[in-house]
Amino acid sequence: MTHVGSPLPRLEDARLLAGRGRFTDDVHPDGLLEAHVLRSPHGHARIARIDAAAARALPGVVAVFTFDDLVGVERQMPMILPDRRILHPKTQLLLAAEVVRYVGEPVAFVVAETRYLAEDAAELIEVAYEPLPAASALADAASPGGRPVHADVPDNVAGADEIGFGDAAAALAASPRRLRRRFDLARGHAQPLEPRATVARFDADTDLLTVWDTTQGPIPARAALAAMLGLGIDQVRVIAGDIGGGFGPKMVLYPEEVLVAHAAMRLGRPVKWVEDRMESFVATASEREQIHEVEVGFDEEGRLLGLVDHFWYETGAYIPYGLNTPFVTTMHLLGLYRVPALAVSFQAVFTNRMFVCPYRGAGRPYSAFVIERIMDLIARELGLEPAEVRRRNLIPPEAMPYRYPLTYWDGGPVEFDSGDYPGMLEEALARVGYREIRAAQAAARGEGRYVGVAAAAYCEITGIGPYEGTRVRVQPGGRITVATGVGSQGQGHHTTLAQIVADELGVAPERIEVTVGDTAQFDWGIGSFASRGAVTAGNAARIAARKVARQAREWASEMLEVDAGDLELAEGSVRLKGVPEVGVPLEEIARRADPARGRIGRDPETFRPGLEADGFFNPAQGTMGAGFHACAVEVDPSTGTVAILKYVVVHDCGTVINPLIVEGQVVGGAALGIGGAFYERVAYDEEAQLLTSTYMDYLIPTASEVPAIDVVHFESRSPHNPLGVKGVGEAGTLPVAPALVGAIEDALAPFGATFMTMPLAGPDAVRAAIRAACAARGEEGCRASGPV
Repeated sequence: MTHVGSPLPRLEDARLLAGRGRFTDDVHPDGLLEAHVLRSPHGHARIARIDAAAARALPGVVAVFTFDDLVGVERQMPMILPDRRILHPKTQLLLAAEVVRYVGEPVAFVVAETRYLAEDAAELIEVAYEPLPAASALADAASPGGRPVHADVPDNVAGADEIGFGDAAAALAASPRRLRRRFDLARGHAQPLEPRATVARFDADTDLLTVWDTTQGPIPARAALAAMLGLGIDQVRVIAGDIGGGFGPKMVLYPEEVLVAHAAMRLGRPVKWVEDRMESFVATASEREQIHEVEVGFDEEGRLLGLVDHFWYETGAYIPYGLNTPFVTTMHLLGLYRVPALAVSFQAVFTNRMFVCPYRGAGRPYSAFVIERIMDLIARELGLEPAEVRRRNLIPPEAMPYRYPLTYWDGGPVEFDSGDYPGMLEEALARVGYREIRAAQAAARGEGRYVGVAAAAYCEITGIGPYEGTRVRVQPGGRITVATGVGSQGQGHHTTLAQIVADELGVAPERIEVTVGDTAQFDWGIGSFASRGAVTAGNAARIAARKVARQAREWASEMLEVDAGDLELAEGSVRLKGVPEVGVPLEEIARRADPARGRIGRDPETFRPGLEADGFFNPAQGTMGAGFHACAVEVDPSTGTVAILKYVVVHDCGTVINPLIVEGQVVGGAALGIGGAFYERVAYDEEAQLLTSTYMDYLIPTASEVPAIDVVHFESRSPHNPLGVKGVGEAGTLPVAPALVGAIEDALAPFGATFMTMPLAGPDAVRAAIRAACAARGEEGCRASGPV
C-alpha cells in the first residue's frame, strides 16, 4: 500500500484532543520562578531615571533586571537576517537603556516566586520618562522632515532596493493604455492560540541550559542563545513542543527568550515567562504596512506591457528580520502573469511602532492584492470580463518552465516550474458558478439584491533552502523513530513525515514515532516557515528512510543468503520478492545490526552499527505553488454588510502527501485571509499608542463569518525534488483579499464603488465607498440602494 497521497487522519490529534499536548506553559520544573516584563508606555521617550529599589524589597521578589544589571550576556539583540540592502541595521537592546522607541519595549525584567508577585513588583518600579516626538504613521515617517526614530537616521530610511527587467519606462511610454493607482495596505497581527512563552533551566553540574520555547526555529534559536549567553552550542538544548500556532512571528528571536535564559543561569533556578494576550498585541511582531504607487501599461486587448511600482514598507522601530518581507513582495508582484518589462523599488521606513516580521504569507498577500486589483482595473477600463483579462495574461502550460530574469533570496531563480494556470482558472470559475451568477445578476439587481463574483490568482515560491535534515532509526525493540529540526505549529508534520517514511520502510504510519523541534534529538536545520517543511524535511526523510531500507536489505541478504536486489520491504519485514513467507522482521534485523550482538560479513571500511541514517535535502531552488480563489458574495448597500455565498480554492502544491492535512491548511489559511481582507487591522494614534490591543478593537472572523471552503487539488509534480511536492502553507491566505474585494466591487458595480485598501475595515468602509462613488457622479444618496 502507498501511504503518500492517502487521507490519513492526523496521528497527533488523539494526543492533542485528549488534553495530552505539552505546550510551553505546561512545563513546570521544580523550583520554578516566574517573570514579568515592565514595558514602555510611550511610543518614543528618553529614560531619565529608573528606580527599582521598592520592587526589589517586595517579599517574594528574587531579582529585578534593568539594562545596567545585565552582566555576562550580550545586551544587543542580533540581526536575524543580515542584508546588504539594509542601510541602518538597527536592533534593540535586551532592555532599553536610554531611549524607548515603541509602546511595549522592555524596560525591566522582574523575577519572583509567582507571576502575581512579579506583576505587583513591576508596578513599584519608578521610571522617569521624557517624551519625544513619535513617528507613528508610515506616510509621515517616510515624508521629508518626518520625525526621526533614530537620531542618526534623519530620513527614517532603514533600507532600500530595486529590481526589474526590460525597459519599463519605455514600455509605459509606448503603451496604448495606462493606469496609475495607490494601494494602502495596513498592518495585521497573528493570533496564535498560545502566545509567546519561554521556560529555561540551567544545570550547573552539566553546564546544560534547557529552554522550552514557542519558537518556529529551535535550531537557530539555540545558536543565537548560545552566542548571546557565552555558551557552546552543545551546552544549549531548545525544545519547541506543541507551541499553539506560529504564523511567522514565532520565527523571530525576542529579548524575553534571552532574558529568561539569562535569569535562570544567574539565579540557579528555572524561570518561566508567558505572554498574556494584551502583551502579545504590543510586544509580538506584526506585519506590515505598505503603500504602493503603481503604474501599468497595457494594450487594447488588456495584455500587460509594462509595470512600475514604488512602495514604502514599514519596519517599525527596529529591523531585526531584515528586508525579507518587502523583497518577497517584489519577487511575487507579477503573480501568474507574463509582463515584458518590470521596475520595482521600495524603501523600508522606521516608525515608532513594534518591529515587524513575516506573517503568514510574508509580503505575498500584498503583491497578490496589487496585481489582482490591476487585473480588475484593466477589465473595468476596457469593458472586459475580469476573468478574460486574466486568461489573456496567464503563463500557459506549454511555456513551463517559465522564468523571469530575477534571483530569489535563496539564490535560486524565479521559476514557474510546472502547472496549468488556465486550467485552474477555469476550474475555479466553474466551481463557484461564475457564468451562472453573471447570467442572474441583472434580475437579482432588479429585486434589490447585489450579488457579485470574482476570481484572483496567487503564486508562492516555496520549499526554499538552504536545507533540512531528518534522522530515521529502527530500534532493536522494533520502535521506528523519525526526528527532524523542523518544528510543528499544527501543520501535521508528525503524520506526513510518518507517511513518507512508512512507504520506504514498508510499515504502517502508525508504527512510526516522529519527534520535531527538539535540538537534543536532531540538531541540524533551519526551521518551519515559508511553506518549506514538506519540501525540505519531507525529502530529507525520504532520503534517510531509503538509506535505512538499503541497510535493512543488506543485512537481510546475509541473514537469508539471497541477493539484496531480490528483497523488498513490506508489512514490517524484509522479504523475498514473490515469496512473502520468506523474510525477516525489521526488529530482528535491528537486533542483528546492534554491534553489541556481533556482526557478520561486514567490510570494516564501510560498516556502520545500527539500523539508522541521517538524510539531508538541499534544494537548488524553490518550487512554485500556485492557484486561484473564487468567491461569490451578496452585499447590502444600506448596511455595508457582506455575506460570502460561496468560496472555492483551486491550488497546486505538487504531490499531495495527505489530502486531509492539505485541505486543513488551505481552509485555515482562507479563514485567516478573510480576517486580513475585511476585519483585522492594527491601528495606532498620532503618538504611536496602540489602539487595537483587545478583541473589542481588533476584530477576527468567527465561524459565522467563515463559509464552507470548497478545496480542489490540482496536482503537477515539481521537477525540483524527488517527492515532487510544493509548499502549501500560505495557499489559503494569499489572494483572499483581492478575490473578496473583486466580488464586492462586482456586486456594487451599479454604484461604481472601488476599493484600494486592505483590509476594507468592515461595513462602514463599504458604505463610505458607495457614498464616495455616488458623490463623484453627483448622485446624492444613490436612492436605488436604499438609505446609505
